[in-house]
Amino acid sequence: MDYEALIRAALAAKKHAYIPYSQFPVGAALLTKTGKIYTGCNVEIGSLGLTLCAERTAIVKAVSEGEREFTAICCVADTEDYCRPCGACRQFIAEFGLDIQVIMANKEGKYETAKLSQLLPKTFQFSKE
Repeated sequence: MDYEALIRAALAAKKHAYIPYSQFPVGAALLTKTGKIYTGCNVEIGSLGLTLCAERTAIVKAVSEGEREFTAICCVADTEDYCRPCGACRQFIAEFGLDIQVIMANKEGKYETAKLSQLLPKTFQFSKE
């Protein structure tokens, strides 16, 4: 897996972030099992609880194009530390698999990786019973 390609795609997506309130741009890049990359950025609105994170934006774009199987997702922000998905994004990613590789990068493109199952060991599971 080419982590650097995902990081570059996430860095490019970050430039499109709509962040009038936090001034905290985040970019994401999602790799599908078919090898396609979908990108996303965070989109803020005045009712901050309805803000979309970059990771969820990328996933929604992929799903809206018929994709359902993902192998990796990268998130990056203008930080020295690695950008890690928030709890809501972790649960959102988990809907599509706990084996998804998460690449957490910083503004210089340095990164660390983990399987989603390591970042969210006990996910919420909808029970139809």
